[in-house]
Amino acid sequence: MTGVTIRVARDPEDLAACFAVRKDVFVAEQQVPEELEYDAYDAGAVHVLAVREDGVPLGTGRLLTGAAAAAKNGGDAGVGALGRLAVTGAARGAGVGAALVRAIEDAARACGLAAVDLHAQTHALGFYERLGYEAYGPEFPDAGIPHQAMRKALH
Repeated sequence: MTGVTIRVARDPEDLAACFAVRKDVFVAEQQVPEELEYDAYDAGAVHVLAVREDGVPLGTGRLLTGAAAAAKNGGDAGVGALGRLAVTGAARGAGVGAALVRAIEDAARACGLAAVDLHAQTHALGFYERLGYEAYGPEFPDAGIPHQAMRKALH
């Protein structure tokens, strides 16, 4: 993955780039209503951004901690919630998504979290399984898209 930097969003421009990637992938591509894509959790989340060496944003994801994470994972404040992972069409298959997940896991470890939960679109289960996540519970719809809860313990 030469020429790509993964970093925690550090300023308003980085945050705007994260939101632009999410808009391209979720709102435009997957037809998720914009009012569902952006939520109150964004303000307190750790946002991670992948950028090409020329500054073009390639992907993003976010980590929720504390009460925000507990609201997503069944009540366990010791488990972070990875979400809103999105990679632009041009960057898919190049390792950007896996690098973003690893960066979010690193941020979770830095927060002292024991595990990370996520709600995967069912077509992406194999991607997350290859990164060590295990599915649990029943499939459920989110924004009209089938999802599955998954968790990975951090060591």
